[in-house]
Amino acid sequence: MVAKLDEAEIDAIFAGIDQCHLPGAAVAIAIGGVPVYRKGFGLATMELPVLLGPAMRMRIGSTTKHFTALAFLLLCEEGRAGLDDPIGRYLPELHAVSRNVTIRQLMGHTGGLRDVMALSMTINGPRAPLTDTQLVAWYETIDDVEFEPGTSWRYNNGGYVLLTAAIERIAGESLDALLRKRIFEPLGMYDTLLRRWDTDFVPNSATLHFRSPDGRFSRDAMGMEVSGAGGLVSTMDDMLRWLRHMDAPVVGSADSWRLMRNPHRLGNGTSTGYGLGLIMGDYRGVATVSHGGGVVAGNSQMIKVPAAGLDISIAVNRADVSGADLANRIIDACVDGLAPRHDLPFDKHSAVFVSQRDGRVVELAAHGDMQLLAIDNGPPLPVTADEAGALRLPEIMSFILQSAALDGDGLRFTDFGDEDRLDPVDADAGAEIDDRLGDYVAPAVDARARIALVDGEARLRMTGPLGATDYVLQPINAAIWKAVPTGPFAMFSGVLVFMRDEDVFTFACGGTRRVRFTKLKCAA
Repeated sequence: MVAKLDEAEIDAIFAGIDQCHLPGAAVAIAIGGVPVYRKGFGLATMELPVLLGPAMRMRIGSTTKHFTALAFLLLCEEGRAGLDDPIGRYLPELHAVSRNVTIRQLMGHTGGLRDVMALSMTINGPRAPLTDTQLVAWYETIDDVEFEPGTSWRYNNGGYVLLTAAIERIAGESLDALLRKRIFEPLGMYDTLLRRWDTDFVPNSATLHFRSPDGRFSRDAMGMEVSGAGGLVSTMDDMLRWLRHMDAPVVGSADSWRLMRNPHRLGNGTSTGYGLGLIMGDYRGVATVSHGGGVVAGNSQMIKVPAAGLDISIAVNRADVSGADLANRIIDACVDGLAPRHDLPFDKHSAVFVSQRDGRVVELAAHGDMQLLAIDNGPPLPVTADEAGALRLPEIMSFILQSAALDGDGLRFTDFGDEDRLDPVDADAGAEIDDRLGDYVAPAVDARARIALVDGEARLRMTGPLGATDYVLQPINAAIWKAVPTGPFAMFSGVLVFMRDEDVFTFACGGTRRVRFTKLKCAA
């Protein structure tokens, strides 16, 4: 299997963003380690007549993670650290529930800790200017976990915040300096660096463009510091250098790279497909090595098809275009012999289901020819059915091993090998919240909540140690309410589920699972 490239065919993939008045994307493709396609489409910033290009710095988001993992492994090679060391060895100030999670589990998203980056965006608000130091300090007081280490998989940026802190304490220098001296400079990646804040000025950098629900572009971005979890900026040219290096590494031992590519296996025997910051996947029957990156107003994809010698790097500086989808379309165009797609017909449904075990809420919505699925009021995703009738996530998210299948009047939901049957929800869009108004507290994560009526509209205000954020509440029924942020960041919507005891509700949102709030009693 050898990749081929037709320039006109690749140009056609980007035709929808090939213009000079809106933001767009930069892309670089190599075959056999040799660059064969390097282009930019759209503006680097809507304020200036400057076009994007493959030599311009752009955020690569969570693609950063495997660089951070390699930085730690370099310390392991020197005998200064161990992959199975508990994080508490390096950060002894953490709460006891966090100290025994291993570095390997943090890198592979199997540690089960709360994700403080997700918590902060949910409770303090996406714009809160939190530092890494403040995020790590939050783990000193958080006294619960999402699951026992090694029993499940859940993407966790907070684990890489802890990993960054551990690296810096062991090395005695910043992650920025270690990456530059040990990885980037030896490989000639001189345009790649850690950009911790979106408010910083960095030369030769594209601007991120958030797109609000009304279609307007704006500067909205995440307020917190971002380091080893997703803080790198790079050029597509530098990323091709890196992808070529991955074929015959000179930075990092063969054993370190084997570990990075070795997927974790859960206690139930399920392979997560995720190594140490790298995803070992399958696209239409061919093996891939990849990691994408999402930021509030852009995204990226880095992917290799080793059997075809194909390397692709894409970065997008707008919120409404998917780099991962573009990369898959490039693979379609460049690689012959891919397995055919099976678009099996299936009946579409609209219904809501809730788990009695953990409060997870899954909504199915028939939308024209599409079946949409949303978990905990997250973004509705188009799903397809497999031969057994199970609904699967889109190809760009296929590494997340979740599926759903109707089971009588309920829904059978499988999450990395763990199966749960969800019950149907009787909808009541006219439900009222009057008897649940008041103040609530979640001591486990040092957060408070207030449910109130504002001009007759149900509202939720979440307050954390370093900020607050507001939500509009919309009833599914009297016990289950959607929570939609009042600002522009609708992607951080969540769901409240009131327990039968009306003094307790759980809140879930994106990377935040089941935070338990208890109502404060009024003094007699």
